[in-house]
Amino acid sequence: MEKTKFYHALRIDKDRCIGCTHCMTKCPTRAVRIRDGKAVIRKDWCVDCGECLKACPTEAISVEQDDFQKIFGYECRVALVPTVFIGQFSKYTTEEEIFSALYELGFTHVYQVEFTADMIHREMLRQMELAEEKPVISSFCPAIVRLIQIRFPALVDNILLVKSPVNATATYYHQVLTEEGYKPEQIGLFYVTPCAAKIAALKGEDGYSSTINGVINMDTLYNKVYHILQNRPKGYKPECVLPPALTKKEMRWSQTGGEAKHFSGRCLAIDEIHNVIDFLERMETTNEVRNVDFLELRACDRSCAGGVLAVANRFLTSERIMKRSMKRDKAPLIYASERFGALAYLKQHITIRPLHPNPKLLFDGNIEEVLKKMEQVRRLMCYLPGIDCGACGNPNCQSLAEDIVRHEAQFSDCVFMQRNMEKHGKLDQEHAFRLIEKTWGKDRLNKDCYKKGAKYEGQ
Repeated sequence: MEKTKFYHALRIDKDRCIGCTHCMTKCPTRAVRIRDGKAVIRKDWCVDCGECLKACPTEAISVEQDDFQKIFGYECRVALVPTVFIGQFSKYTTEEEIFSALYELGFTHVYQVEFTADMIHREMLRQMELAEEKPVISSFCPAIVRLIQIRFPALVDNILLVKSPVNATATYYHQVLTEEGYKPEQIGLFYVTPCAAKIAALKGEDGYSSTINGVINMDTLYNKVYHILQNRPKGYKPECVLPPALTKKEMRWSQTGGEAKHFSGRCLAIDEIHNVIDFLERMETTNEVRNVDFLELRACDRSCAGGVLAVANRFLTSERIMKRSMKRDKAPLIYASERFGALAYLKQHITIRPLHPNPKLLFDGNIEEVLKKMEQVRRLMCYLPGIDCGACGNPNCQSLAEDIVRHEAQFSDCVFMQRNMEKHGKLDQEHAFRLIEKTWGKDRLNKDCYKKGAKYEGQ
């Protein structure tokens, strides 16, 4: 089977990286290593969840985004705004003020991403009725979809093949604007993203095809809008064309429990990627999890409100969205519009193509060779200390043993093994020092106190 090629939106600035291991210890898929004093990401294991970005103390890890000026390359400039962006602002800031600021920045149209949530829900119900295996799993979070492809490939067929709100809404409004007379090359749709995984999914080829022309990181756009709002004169009354209002259900769709509460049967909503991994591992290895019909799985704590590109506190964001949604109408406006052609077009294009497993292969070779290598790892673990200190540049002793078997590391990379080998005359101090330099860089131990000939206190 041909492996899916993942696009990645996370970038490491080698000049800023100090090799501190914060990212390595937080990575849920153990995709990060420290080599030559810098963090290195194994791209075939990374799911773009952004845990490494949140952990980095030097801001050496960033998220790719398109140049904002790119929007002016289109006559029709569309901002696709998720509700979590509205939740970045206090309750005293009206949606009209926020949307008017977006128009001032240069957008000609502003639409809300969750506008198609009810139609997505109907398609999910249809696919659930046809599903042969349970639980079915939401395709909302691209980081979770990739996680399942990599770490839980047996569950790939359980993922519902439904477009996420951003893709469905982009499909719908692209058709609306085309019917209004715009040519495809004149339409530029730009998604305001709260996370790296959505950028990776939109620009990749893993089943999330869309008509989106670019992405704008939420923190970047928030700062631009906030600057406009802060500099408006007192008493300013914004005037702009508001997008169709969302229902309570649509506004809450991206929050934890926003999907699960609308399905019958045993439905669970789990957020934060480490919690998701723990649950899926229990589901695979124990009988503790039974008779679950639907799983809403999100990589971020508090779902999109906790996205790595969000500015506001995730709990405040969730509360603001919940309060703004309290007095919303119940009938989705997507069915009340006169855009019957666009509605029919979306119904025909609401699904995504089948997803494929992309398992995190620890070892190459046939089954006999893989089993032999697994036995080698087991034997190595009998000698390694099991402290998981990370001093070897690997997240734990297990990953070091696996890297040794893959010929990507050495047994002597472990500092405890180095001391033991020195004790028995199997390793000289100069060689041991070179091994440390290979992991942590040549200048890592050249502190100022050594350069100046100073001594530690007490010596």
